[in-house]
Amino acid sequence: MKITVHRKAHFNAAHRLFRKEWSDERNLEVFGKCSNPNYHGHNYELIVSVTGEPNPETGFVMDLKILKELIYREVEESFDHKNLNLEVPEFKDLNPTAENIVVVIWNKLRNKIREDHDLEVTLYETPRNFVSYKGE
Repeated sequence: MKITVHRKAHFNAAHRLFRKEWSDERNLEVFGKCSNPNYHGHNYELIVSVTGEPNPETGFVMDLKILKELIYREVEESFDHKNLNLEVPEFKDLNPTAENIVVVIWNKLRNKIREDHDLEVTLYETPRNFVSYKGE
């Protein structure tokens, strides 16, 4: 029997979608207002899902208190109230699209969660725009 547990989290961050080698005009054409040279921000909502068999002694797939602390340490402390382009090393040369952010978060969490548990990360950039990644 496999069960999935979920933990929600939140962080606020600014970013700019652009390619350094492109002109501002080309970036505007491709990324629209998200390429604003002065950056823009989002109130990101994060859902981390861990799937596995419950421990027969505790009944937990994963202790959600531990998952909460892991998300805080690996994601919220690194990303919250930051300019992703300028302050988060993973985005020094990686465009901080929602797609790239969710993969970075997944990679930060994957080696901290038991290997026999599946991990999925869902990231809402807006209430209507969201991405998810399972490591595939």
